[in-house]
Amino acid sequence: MASPALLMRVVASAYSVAEKAATIVRKVMAAGDLGIVEKTGANDLQTQADRLVQMSICASLARKFPKVTIIGEEELSSDEVTEELIEDGHCEEILKKTCPAQYTGIKEEELVIWVDPLDGTKEYTEGLLDHVTVLIGIAYGGKAIAGVINQPYYNYEAGADAVLGRTIWGVLGIGAFGFQLTEAPAGKHIIVTTRSHSSALVNDCISALKPDSIIRVGGAGNKIIHLIEGKASAYVFASPGCKKWDTCAPEAILHAVGGKITDIHGNSFQYNKEVKHMNSAGVLATLRNYDYYASRIPDTVKQSLVP
Repeated sequence: MASPALLMRVVASAYSVAEKAATIVRKVMAAGDLGIVEKTGANDLQTQADRLVQMSICASLARKFPKVTIIGEEELSSDEVTEELIEDGHCEEILKKTCPAQYTGIKEEELVIWVDPLDGTKEYTEGLLDHVTVLIGIAYGGKAIAGVINQPYYNYEAGADAVLGRTIWGVLGIGAFGFQLTEAPAGKHIIVTTRSHSSALVNDCISALKPDSIIRVGGAGNKIIHLIEGKASAYVFASPGCKKWDTCAPEAILHAVGGKITDIHGNSFQYNKEVKHMNSAGVLATLRNYDYYASRIPDTVKQSLVP
């Protein structure tokens, strides 16, 4: 049997690396000292979990795939990473899937991996644990083609014996796994948006869409999960602030199941290694009915957000 294509090996490793990351996230929380540092202000935090998880993910993947470009959210010195942070495993089930033909010839140096070690840090520090995700997005030719989202605290409200955490993964041309794909109720306009980065523009944009209800939660990964599990019909964020490491993994998973994500103007996101990190023209994402929402974004909002 031929050995699995590089892309499938990277995704299979990213799966195990994300599971390791989740154990680190839970361990830091359980130990009780989050080691919180403010980066640019009270809404932009970094914890010990952000730091350890990023070191773990980046070092583990770099060891196996040395020529891949890995871009992480946190600016960390690449000090000696301790061996206990390294994850060497991979998910066998992913290696058994056939790599889509258009990706079989990919070389290591053509891949860019975007890492958000802890998406929803502010919520993590406030104990809103179900908002928290670990994001590993894999891009090729500037496009998000595969992604892994781990929810370290999935199921945490189910009681003391509940098995915590789950890992969702997807590859364009194969599909996405680890969750039950569900569409939002037909005819309902449920918008999921930011919890801690609201503004007049964000709220004006949402009210123009005349939603039946609005869900405010932390984390881009968490918002995309709301779309693919049918809890929301659109993710709307009319503001700069979201970064490439927030959207790369969720985009790959959403696109793998037929959804769509763009900026507020309808432009696709680019993920090549030279690209600027900020998604400065906001986010619009849906599992279905993208055009309905895109056509209702007010021009005043579009004019305020420059790509």
